[in-house]
Amino acid sequence: MIEAEVHLSLHNFLRSQEGFPTWPHHLTMARLVARALRLGRSALIQVGAVCGYQGRYRTSFIASALMWHGPVIIVASETVQQRLLNIEIPRLQQWLSGNKPIRTGEVWPGSDFQGLLLTSPQAWLKGQLADNGSFPSNIPTIIDGVDDLEDWVRDQLTQDVQSHDWDQLMLACPQEAEVIREARVQLTHELFQHPENPYNCYLISQREIEILQGLFLALDPDHLPDVWRDFRQKFQNYNEISFSPISPFPVLFWATIARRQGLFSLHYAPIELAKTLTPIWQRQPVVLIGSALEPETEVPLFRQRLGLGDVTCLKFATDSQGEAIQLYAPYKLPLPNTPEFQGAFIHQVRTLVCLSATAPGLTVVLVGDVPLKARVGAILASEFGSRVQVEKTCLDENGILVSGWEFWRSHQGVLPAPRLLIIATLPLPSLENPLVAGRVAYYKRSHQDWFRLYLLPTALNELQRAIAPVRENQGIVALLDSRVVNRSYGAQILAALSPLARLNYLDPSLFSPNNEDNSNME
Repeated sequence: MIEAEVHLSLHNFLRSQEGFPTWPHHLTMARLVARALRLGRSALIQVGAVCGYQGRYRTSFIASALMWHGPVIIVASETVQQRLLNIEIPRLQQWLSGNKPIRTGEVWPGSDFQGLLLTSPQAWLKGQLADNGSFPSNIPTIIDGVDDLEDWVRDQLTQDVQSHDWDQLMLACPQEAEVIREARVQLTHELFQHPENPYNCYLISQREIEILQGLFLALDPDHLPDVWRDFRQKFQNYNEISFSPISPFPVLFWATIARRQGLFSLHYAPIELAKTLTPIWQRQPVVLIGSALEPETEVPLFRQRLGLGDVTCLKFATDSQGEAIQLYAPYKLPLPNTPEFQGAFIHQVRTLVCLSATAPGLTVVLVGDVPLKARVGAILASEFGSRVQVEKTCLDENGILVSGWEFWRSHQGVLPAPRLLIIATLPLPSLENPLVAGRVAYYKRSHQDWFRLYLLPTALNELQRAIAPVRENQGIVALLDSRVVNRSYGAQILAALSPLARLNYLDPSLFSPNNEDNSNME
């Protein structure tokens, strides 16, 4: 069977690689992927946050894909594709003495192609969502990095009405040009009445709904450009039922504004993804690979949100010794939503940075709150000078990076692993973000536990991925959100961060090579 062949070949290959990064689960993962290819049965694999960050597991599924006798699609980001094409695939092909054709592209090469196609998540999802034959059915597909799958899908499903689309609308409907112009002016006025927020976006208000309804009543549907025809079709059903559990495809409408330019864009996207994605998973067997999707092996919440049915699930255990972090989580800090928090947080940051001043390595301060991030950067820069950079990758060897979550996630792969990671607050999606508030409103109206189903799983995944680089050198994580120790869900967060050693207090010896006496292993 293919499983036995893959096991033997990969085993011999790994033994031949002097200095090759070891991962204890290579053979298990390769057998599971080979089994999925042979049986045509979908699988979902969690490789762990550290392995996901390092990417060591990719050797396993590449070996299975190369040895499989039929065609295979690998869906991965452009960065991962380049690593596969330049390192993983040539090395394995040379060992296996195989000649399987390798292609990259946004569509399937042709009906007679029996090789390996590498494509981007955007291209694959675009073809699958349109079901236009870009990728034929029944071709086994391996999707790498599915921690970001929901974001990829939402980006593909989000439709926009940009500033230039208004000009196209007036050209298409010249007799109603004045009505269109007036509606645009009214919308601009209403949208710019919203108070500023860090996200520059706002859910559509009732007054804005009325303006758009009046516009569509005045226009002939047969003359609308495609963008506007699609927008009108979705907007016709935009009312309270859109957020009802009986609505088949609830939709979220919002606007983004560019205040300096005086421009706005309209957007809409489905709130639920499961009904849209379920037909895709039924067209071909898929192997979905993520790092730390959920604590449970069966990933029930992820599968529910993505419409995944009965799949084989596997979660690899972490290295309890080699991947342990040292966690400082103080008990008596003010809660993040109190006025006292900022001052206490900045004091803790200064203390930690001063204590670690003589220790080599990068320090990262993760702050989700945009104004607080700027303030922390300014205060630290006034004391530590050019060592401090706010969301930049050009850092000194002993640099201090002040960053938001998104920047850190995007750039942690090119930065050195930090010796100290300071986290201001848990990465729970902020209800001040209108898009988060819209999704939460849908959960509430559907009588679902919005915190357990949405906010907490999102935070746990973000948190584990953020600290993965720190595990490489068993560094220190200072989690300065007292909800970790004062809220009932704190136990779930600590469990997700294991293996860890709790630090009871701060002193300079924490940053010396031998500091085990100041911690308790959990």
